[in-house]
Amino acid sequence: MPNSKLIDQYNRHLNYLRVSITDSCNLQCMYCVPQDLLTRLSHEEILTYEEILRIVTVAIRLGVTKVRVTGGEPLVRKDVYDFLAELAQIPGLSDVSLTTNGVFLKDNIEKIRSAGISRINISLDTLSREKFQKITGRDAFDQVWQGIEMAQSMGFAPIKLNIVALNGVNDDELEDMARLSFSFPFHIRFIEYMPIGQSRMGNGPLLLVPEIKKRISGLGNLLPVQNSKNDGPAKRYQFEGAEGEIGFIPALSQHFCDKCNRLRLTASGQLRPCLLSDYQEDVKGPLRSGCSDQEVAQIFLKAVHHKPSDHNLAGHNVIRVCGEMRAIGG
Repeated sequence: MPNSKLIDQYNRHLNYLRVSITDSCNLQCMYCVPQDLLTRLSHEEILTYEEILRIVTVAIRLGVTKVRVTGGEPLVRKDVYDFLAELAQIPGLSDVSLTTNGVFLKDNIEKIRSAGISRINISLDTLSREKFQKITGRDAFDQVWQGIEMAQSMGFAPIKLNIVALNGVNDDELEDMARLSFSFPFHIRFIEYMPIGQSRMGNGPLLLVPEIKKRISGLGNLLPVQNSKNDGPAKRYQFEGAEGEIGFIPALSQHFCDKCNRLRLTASGQLRPCLLSDYQEDVKGPLRSGCSDQEVAQIFLKAVHHKPSDHNLAGHNVIRVCGEMRAIGG
């Protein structure tokens, strides 16, 4: 195993791996699902759990300490709870968390907790039952909200609610969603929509963080919250007297590329050093051809070397990333 840690040519220490375990999802969100026919990876094309655990183990030896399991929707994959338990037990990980759309939380929250997961991110782009169906294609808001309440009652913390801010879709709810932080200890996170894949979103003006801040300013002053060592890119704030927090992820308006510490393993076994770039290194092929752990480590080091200094999605000439968010892991 090489002694080199995952430090790129811009001196960023990459200690965070996001792992997509499936490109399947039980929702069809308008900003994620392509306009045309939706294709899925075959069973043979997706990394097995054993392959994922081996790759993660190599990554840990190279300095990765934080793993987030994503999808698609990770909870649709068979035997996911056994996998989560095995993942959480790998020595060297200080943080294992899960991103989900929340549909299956209500019936499986105890399994998630028993697997050793205590931190979850839940995608929730609206507080309206009717609008939830419009955005996701499914009438499941009540089910998701009940799952969130159950997670809170069981002591999951922090519970982060991820809200993709969409002009003309949920922009009239920003204040209502921010107001949740007064009643619940949730981390409400507003995320700028990023043009990834062939979604059904148009090319209209994007709703960016400066405008989001302006629209929720009537709730009071936002007081900065100091980031902890395991925090992601969110700029953290809190309204005075609020139980929870407000976070902003300004991927386009104020990109955080200079502080990015992430790598992504796709469901098909590709290692991507940047979410907003289509460059990737194949891990699955060499793995299934019998490569050694040292050779897997070299693939990591090669991907890290090609991590760009920043993305090119800002500005007037936005270039859409071809890879689909559901398979990359967001």
